[in-house]
Amino acid sequence: MDPDAVKSTLSNLAFGNVMAAAARDYQKEMLAKNKAHDATAANEEVDLDELMDDPELEKLHAERIAALKKEAEKRQVLKRQGHGEYREISEGDFLGEVTGSERVICHFYHREFYRCKIMDKHLKALAPLHIDTKFIKLDAENAPFFVAKLAVKTLPCVILFRERYFSC
Repeated sequence: MDPDAVKSTLSNLAFGNVMAAAARDYQKEMLAKNKAHDATAANEEVDLDELMDDPELEKLHAERIAALKKEAEKRQVLKRQGHGEYREISEGDFLGEVTGSERVICHFYHREFYRCKIMDKHLKALAPLHIDTKFIKLDAENAPFFVAKLAVKTLPCVILFRERYFSC
């Protein structure tokens, strides 16, 4: 997500619309509570103007905007690290790629195997949907060391790596 898209998304979250939605939700909540306690309270309505100036709602709005900004920054950092795309790496790049991210899915494949091509298609579709995970593929013929060390016996082979297993 580029910075302009983030700004556009944040600007679409206009303060008035968020406050009005929060006020409507609050109104529904209050009506539901009152209905449970008193049958006549169902006809009461919460004054929306009072809720528009509510400091708690303004605080919630500011916290949500800050959380969206933080999430957008995290997505940009992950994209720079190669997340969100499915790409081929060499045997020499393997350790750097796997240890450089918290979650990595590595597909060991052979370029002539039909089932490997099917797996490629599915992983390529999944990569943009899971930005927090790096998707890579490694030609098993060109990486005999890692094929032996990871005991890859059948292709296609998909191995998942998590950061906590690499800590010393």
